Formats: sequence, structure tokens, C-alpha cells
Amino acid sequence: MYKKYGNKFMCFSPPVMLATFFIEFAFAFYVIWRYKMTTVTRLVTATLLALGTFQLAEYMICGGLGWTHVEWARLGYAAIILLPALGLHLVVALAEKKAPLLIGAAYASCVAFIAFFTLAGGAINGEECRANYAVFDTHNASVIPFALYYYGWMLTGTLLAWKWSGKASKKAEALQWMSIGYLLFILPTTTVNIVDPSTIAGIPSIMCGFAVLLAFALVIKVMPNSQVAERRSLHSVKQLFRI
Repeated sequence: MYKKYGNKFMCFSPPVMLATFFIEFAFAFYVIWRYKMTTVTRLVTATLLALGTFQLAEYMICGGLGWTHVEWARLGYAAIILLPALGLHLVVALAEKKAPLLIGAAYASCVAFIAFFTLAGGAINGEECRANYAVFDTHNASVIPFALYYYGWMLTGTLLAWKWSGKASKKAEALQWMSIGYLLFILPTTTVNIVDPSTIAGIPSIMCGFAVLLAFALVIKVMPNSQVAERRSLHSVKQLFRI
């Protein structure tokens, strides 16, 4: 696998994919270890695990280990399809709002796309592992609906987080950082696509490469300002690692 890429650590090369997987899974276990289990904790953990699962699937696609490439691609797609619905649910939970119809619609569309990409024949036809990112060959008819689903719910969550941050003083910073976290990987991905249109086919890979920035925002800014009670203090973390 590494002969193909040499010693180049490009943006989303296999070594970087693997490192990102370890970071995101480590963050997920850290959140579980440090904070009491609440809806917010579960959603943040699920988001981090989904991000890490995509990175693992992408690494396996490029490495050719275990399942077939198409099977890993299906797992990766299932993981990233969860992100918009989880993010919107997290924003609603942080703001302590009641929006069952909105959340229900997000999860319903999420389940529909997961079912399509994992079960429908020809939904994912193949993939290509390039030096900077992986390209997924999906059914042409799914491209626009999937883009509308993904960007639609992500932008909805981003705008609602920013709007509600002004009305939830105790959790305002957590909501603001949810908006910032999403923009940290939506805007760079869009910029890359504008600069080089050939990268559009690699949007899932490129977006989740930048999404490690969202992972840092969730752990460093969102959770500490979420008002979720801690199981263990930062002092105990320092003691654990003898800092």
C-alpha cells in the first residue's frame, strides 16, 4: 500500500487517514470517560465514532484489507450519512429545544440514504484510491439528492446553532462552536471543489479529512461549554498521564 504513495504525507493519504481514525476514536472514548452520559454526550460520541469509522473504511479501501473495497465503501457511506442528522439533533439538544418533526425528518432521510447506499445494487459501483483522497463511484441519480440531503441538513444545523446561541446564554459558546465546527470542514471542502472541480467526486473523502477540525471543536469547545456534568476532572486526566 505505501509503495503506491511513497513517503508522501499528503492531505488525506492512507497514513493520515489512519492517524485521523485513531484521533477521532480516542476523542470518543475520552468524552465517555470524562463526562456523564447524557443526550449531548451520546450524540457527540456517536459523531466522533462516525467520523472515525469513515476514516477507517477509507484507509481499508486504499489498503485493500478485510472486506472488498465496495463493502468498505458502503460502511464509510453509512457512517458519513449519519453526520447531518446527528449534528442537527446535537444542536437541538444543546439549545434544549423541542423539535421532534425536524429531528424525525432528518433521521428518516438519513435512514433512507443509508438503506440505499448499503442495500441497493449499483448504488456504489466502485472506488479509486488517489494520492490525496478516495473517489467513490456512486449511482448518477443519487448525486443531487444526496448533496441536497447533506448540505441541506448541515446548513440547517449551522444556522439554527448560531440563531439559538443568542437565546441560550449558558450554552451559547457551545452552540457557536457547533456552527464554527461545521464551517471548518464545509468551507474548505467547497473551496477545494471550486479551485479544482475534478475533486467533486472525492467530496466524502475530502470533507471527512477536514472534519477532524470538527472533532477538535467538539472535544475542546463544545463539550466543556455544554453544561454536561463531568465524571472526572481535568486534574484527574493530568494525573492519569502524569502531567
